[in-house]
Amino acid sequence: MKLNREFYNRDTLVVAKELLGKILVHEVDGIRTVSKIVEVEAYIGPMDKAAHSYNGRRTPRVEPMYGNPGFAYVYFIYGMYYCFNIVTREEGMPEAVLVRAVEPIEGVEIMAERRFKKSFDELTKAQKKNLTNGPSKLCNALKINKEQNKEDLCGDKLYIEQGKEEEFTIGTSERIGIDYAEEAKNYPWRFYIEGNPYVSKLRRK
Repeated sequence: MKLNREFYNRDTLVVAKELLGKILVHEVDGIRTVSKIVEVEAYIGPMDKAAHSYNGRRTPRVEPMYGNPGFAYVYFIYGMYYCFNIVTREEGMPEAVLVRAVEPIEGVEIMAERRFKKSFDELTKAQKKNLTNGPSKLCNALKINKEQNKEDLCGDKLYIEQGKEEEFTIGTSERIGIDYAEEAKNYPWRFYIEGNPYVSKLRRK
């Protein structure tokens, strides 16, 4: 069952935790890839110094965060990487959840070709582990880029499904790579499935 608009139109921290274990599907150029969300980070709008919308910042790049819930916010960093975010809360409340890592389920050969120009069987153990265990890595493997910015996640191209019910422990930590964000760098708004091999490395204190 595909997640509906109401799922995303809630408290961002709640949505972030409940996205864990959900199934991310992307169908592009007739090719379908499927993965399980295993790591996320929440960004809480104007009061969060790590968020692009901190202090009400509103630019063409950030505009998707101010839109309706359940849409994609894809941005470009360092001149080479994409990051995929899911907009939460009602229109005008610029909050979102960054998808940091996923576990490949379907279309693994396609992911391997996109990431390493090799078949999955040709990958080293390290390459297999690094296939989708980071925000830019998963975007590369799932072919998520600027074309998916503002994509409706309740549509038929890029969307998230409920998936099978499973039990797991949710780990919590500070977010990664935001040392510029002063006190906000210490907010425990990163959530992940403990023990999953596709979770990116823990932040060192």
